[in-house]
Amino acid sequence: MMERESSDEEEDREILISQNARPNDVVKSPNHRRTSAFDIGDDFTNRFSIASRRLNKRYIFAIFLPIVILLLYFTTDLKNLFQMRVPISRDVGDSNGVVSRMRESELRALYLLKQQEIELFKMWNYTTLVNNSNLVNSSVVNNNGVGLVSVSMMEELKTRFFNQISLNKQIQEALLSAHESEGFVNSNENYTDLSFAGWSRCGKVDQRLSERRTIEWKPRSNKYLFAICVSGQMSNHLICLEKHMFFAALLNRILVIPSSKVDYEFHRVLDIEHINKCLGRKVVITFEEFAESKKNHLHVNKFMCYFSLPLPCFIDDERVKKLKGLGLSLSKIESVWKEDVKNPKQKTIQDVVEKFSSEDDVIAIGDVFFADVEREWVMQPGGPIAHKCKTLIEPSRLILLTAQRFVQTFLGKDFIALHFRRHGFLKFCNAKQPSCFYPVPQAAECINRVVERANSPVIYLSTDAAESETGLLQSLVVWNAKTVPLVQRPARNSAEKWDALLYRHGLEGDSQVEAMLDKTICALSSVFIGSSGSTFTEDILRLRKDWGSASLCDEYLCQGELPNFIAENE
Repeated sequence: MMERESSDEEEDREILISQNARPNDVVKSPNHRRTSAFDIGDDFTNRFSIASRRLNKRYIFAIFLPIVILLLYFTTDLKNLFQMRVPISRDVGDSNGVVSRMRESELRALYLLKQQEIELFKMWNYTTLVNNSNLVNSSVVNNNGVGLVSVSMMEELKTRFFNQISLNKQIQEALLSAHESEGFVNSNENYTDLSFAGWSRCGKVDQRLSERRTIEWKPRSNKYLFAICVSGQMSNHLICLEKHMFFAALLNRILVIPSSKVDYEFHRVLDIEHINKCLGRKVVITFEEFAESKKNHLHVNKFMCYFSLPLPCFIDDERVKKLKGLGLSLSKIESVWKEDVKNPKQKTIQDVVEKFSSEDDVIAIGDVFFADVEREWVMQPGGPIAHKCKTLIEPSRLILLTAQRFVQTFLGKDFIALHFRRHGFLKFCNAKQPSCFYPVPQAAECINRVVERANSPVIYLSTDAAESETGLLQSLVVWNAKTVPLVQRPARNSAEKWDALLYRHGLEGDSQVEAMLDKTICALSSVFIGSSGSTFTEDILRLRKDWGSASLCDEYLCQGELPNFIAENE
């Protein structure tokens, strides 16, 4: 027989007599031995020994357990031990553990990205500290007088940091989307808030007005420059007028605004007297004022053409007939040099003064929309002429107030403006290299990127597009899984009072007033997206630059991209 291993329980069984056993059975049992009086002590000793062993084990366990816990507590880095403990569900039947390993790698990547985000945020705080410590005023200069870090470089550095932090956050969210539980990543601190640390990603452009180069406009009495603008629509004519003002300042002449009988009704969209107030003297007059001063003896003494091709002064017989219909007699039209509107050459102030200076009372130089004279000087904020206002050519007071009321009613302070030029733009753009006409889905993608940067809740849409295009565009402009509203000016409604000023002054329904109203609303936006090649957009950009509302996020639609599909030419 196999010998049984002894234990406390087996020993207890051996010394106990079953309550059901008979005395004779006990006697007859082969394992039974007779107990004498001297065996009582041994039995007691055995029982005490067994009980003592059992108690000693319990006491020892109770004493050493706290010691073990304390040792583990002081010798184990519990923070690291539990920092990334996450439940990983293993797919049934995945014998090779491929899915599990993939998920473990993703979680590891999340952990590393989180560490990177923290480090980037520390670097961001450092740039803020440098900026606030006045180390960067206009620039940081070393002992040799060499600029180390300019303000623009610091803003660029901040933008790059923000882009990295934002990208990091996007990667984390993309990885998290594959997992049901997100508890292992601390998302309470949103370092990628678009306005943290008081910095806006789409801040205002520093126009450096202190560096502005200007000339004085001090016209001689009874010396006039008769403005003639022919090419394009209202926006082209406003740019033409702006350049005429520059020529008038160079030649020391009063500028005569064209009559509404041969040009647009500028008095309905512009505050002409505002120009005179800004300079503190009479520098522009209407055609009616000019006619009154000349006692209806209207004559252009010298007609010198800036452009000779394709037509002298860029005017045709129809325009000449309209001018004469005003009672205006014209001298012979002649060109002072060979200049083509399709290929204008850069000219200087000296060139203009030399060719167009005259002692005649009234001169004309024709359309100068395409003239390229001192480009950087003319295009600077506020223009090239010294004045005490933000800009000389701006919307009338009625249009400006109406635009402000519309913004207060429908848009609020933070909105993006989009000039989405479409009508006639397909052929115009495809004739250019590269084309500037984008399919609606591609345009929507470009707009979405600007919306993400600007973090604006609404877009003002200025467009001539059909409803079929704007409807599709609206369905595709989405941010944070929400459609971003595209707001357009509604039809006249007597219950709405934002346009009451135009209605009371008889300006409602005027297409040019409405166009200028659109420009003004766009110029008031926090961010502007324009259409490349459109003078309507260029005039908005001029206003934004002059008013100081230009943003670092302003851009042309899909700037730097080619259309992903271009139709063949006819």
